[in-house]
Amino acid sequence: MSNKEYILRVTCPDKFGLVAKVSTCLNNSELFIIDSAHFGDPETGKFFMRVKVISPNKEFKYDSFKDDFSKLANELEMDWSFSDAGKKLKTSIFVSKFSHCLQDLLYRASVGSLDIDINCVISNHLDLKKIADRYEIPFYHIQVQEEAKENSEKKIEEILSKNNIELIILARYMQILSSTFCEKYYGNIINIHHSFLPSFKGAKPYQQAYSKGVKILGATAHYVSSELDEGPIIEQSVDRINHSKTPKEMEIIGRDIESITLAKAVKYHTEQRIFLNKNKTVIFN
Repeated sequence: MSNKEYILRVTCPDKFGLVAKVSTCLNNSELFIIDSAHFGDPETGKFFMRVKVISPNKEFKYDSFKDDFSKLANELEMDWSFSDAGKKLKTSIFVSKFSHCLQDLLYRASVGSLDIDINCVISNHLDLKKIADRYEIPFYHIQVQEEAKENSEKKIEEILSKNNIELIILARYMQILSSTFCEKYYGNIINIHHSFLPSFKGAKPYQQAYSKGVKILGATAHYVSSELDEGPIIEQSVDRINHSKTPKEMEIIGRDIESITLAKAVKYHTEQRIFLNKNKTVIFN
């Protein structure tokens, strides 16, 4: 038995008997289902399905499977993909001056808890270059000037294209990306921010939260859209605090939450567990 694992993803209008039809097609192709999840959204009328399968046959004929499944997909108006479950996405991490999310992602990738291939780190500052160097990952310093953002993004896109980047992670990248850039990479850019937004915007959000007596700290990871911090939410985490916490202690707790939340979101994405459903997400945990 080859035990080669694949992931099938399906999106289509919700109809009766979809699970049975998909399962039958996989069975006819001698693919064994080892994990399956599905959801029909009554609001959008969409059906979502993620199936992990094993091919026991060393000579698995993908072209034959593709022909058979394409017939079913055409009949049921399906968007679908079938890919190697072990494939690592070529990833670029965007950073500014905060290091906590970058260091966490690099460490998790280095020990195999995140299946990503980090090809480069891109930053508008030089502060974190030494961290990328420590992991022997190329670091690109692209200065961003308000009056010449288009030129900066053009340089960034050249780097992404050269490295065949499939996933962009904004690990506290303190720059607003253009609508054009966001639309081009929509569904493949993940951002993290504290969950004070929109309450405490701008500088020193933890000082603002301290002054207001906030009792819960949190973080939100989401896909980036052309609307600032309004993209589909992937993961959110919270932690309770009390009156004794100083702004500095709150910031330390907040950074831990941000790192963990971002890592979870990246893991869901790389394991192909997330489906975009208009302005929301369907995530099979």
